[in-house]
Parts: sequence; structure tokens; C-alpha cells
Amino acid sequence: MIPKVHVRDLGRANYKPTWDLQEQLLKTAVDRKIARRRAGLSESCRVASETPEEFPWPEHHLLFVEHPHVLTLGKSGDANHVVVSPERLKELGVEYHEINRGGDITYHGPGQLVAYPILDLDQFRTDIGWYLRQLEEAVIRTCADWGVKAGRVEGLTGVWVDPDAGLGARKICAIGVKCSRWVTMHGLAFNLDTDLDFFNLIVPCGITDRGVTSLARESGRPMNRDAVKEALTAYLLDALGGRRHSPAP
Repeated sequence: MIPKVHVRDLGRANYKPTWDLQEQLLKTAVDRKIARRRAGLSESCRVASETPEEFPWPEHHLLFVEHPHVLTLGKSGDANHVVVSPERLKELGVEYHEINRGGDITYHGPGQLVAYPILDLDQFRTDIGWYLRQLEEAVIRTCADWGVKAGRVEGLTGVWVDPDAGLGARKICAIGVKCSRWVTMHGLAFNLDTDLDFFNLIVPCGITDRGVTSLARESGRPMNRDAVKEALTAYLLDALGGRRHSPAP
């Protein structure tokens, strides 16, 4: 059975309520997994008729959102990578949150498409390295649709324009995730027509020797957020091996 993924666009939303929503969805998925295992039900079962109604499979979600200006610091990050004072952040209207994903400091804001997959990897593939590469692949393929050559830089998670250009590579998408009992949360931040000056507030992802960029800057084209979101959705589902959930009318 191909896993079905609920795709939802939250529009523009503040960071903390969106984080809380992710935590709620993750907890529900983990609770279902625990209940199934206590009932002795195999995680390898894929036939709907063999799944008791009282022990449903964890649901999968793909949330899209655009945040107001906010900095988030991952649990392995360095707070010193924020290079301005708290007073300056307040003056600019930029929130700051220390959160529970991997990775270092990053910026979210208007013009950036953020995707949060909450997926039970037991129903996809239980390999975090594989999962990160599929997120990257979906962004790489989306960039190609806009005529932008993007790829990976060895040893650095995320997606880069001109990845073979050494220090000339420019990051277009940051990725940081959390996984609990193989259920994922957090995800990717894809710069569409983001004001890149806000990245000057930080050392992006703790990387000091490479810059950042956006799809609009690299393609020279105006951004249609909905078109990029639909392309990215299709490529994510294809790369991961899922399909969009279509609820009954």
C-alpha cells in the first residue's frame, strides 16, 4: 500500500503555533505506533483489511507555511552564530527560538516556502540519510523546472546553486529535521523571493564561507508561490514514494 499524505497549506503563520501543531501531529503518530506495537501488530502489515479500526496507522502530513521574520537555532547549534544583539532583532521585528531539530541557526521569513513533513518512516524507509537526500532531491528537481542548476555539496546538508563551484556555491534551501520513533518533523526552508539581507543577521547554518541565494535571483523570474508549492509537493511525494490523500467529498 502506498502511504497517503495529507497536504495542507497554512498560509502565513507565526512560528510557535506551527511548531506546536507539528508536535501535536508527531505525538498522535507516535501514540498510534506504540498502541499498535503493544497490540502485537506488525509494522510491516500493509493490507488495510488486516488493520483493526482501533489501531489505525499513523497518518502522514505535509505542511506548507510562510513565517514572519524568525530565527531558529537547532539543538546542535551555536547561539553565537546570531551576530546582532537581541535589541536589534526586536527593532527589526525578528523573533528567536531555540528548537529541537538538528542543524544550526537559520532564518525564516516572507518569500520563503517552508515545508514540514510529519511522516512515519516505518511506512517509507527507516533511514534518515535517505530521507534527507529525498528532501534535497525534490528541491533540486523543482529548481530545474525554473531553469536553475542546483545540487548537493559533499558533507553539507541542503541544496546549493552551482554546487561544484567550491566557495562560489550558494545555498538556496536549508534542511533540518527531528525524528522520534521514526516519525519526522521540521523540514526544509526554500528561498523563493526572500529578502536575503536578513541572512546577514546570522552565520547561516553555521557555514562561514558560502553565501545564500533565492530562486527568483537565480532564475530571473517572478515567483508564483502556488506553482512552486505544487511542483515541490509532486516531487516530494515521488521521491519519498507517497501519494496525496484525497478525502471523500
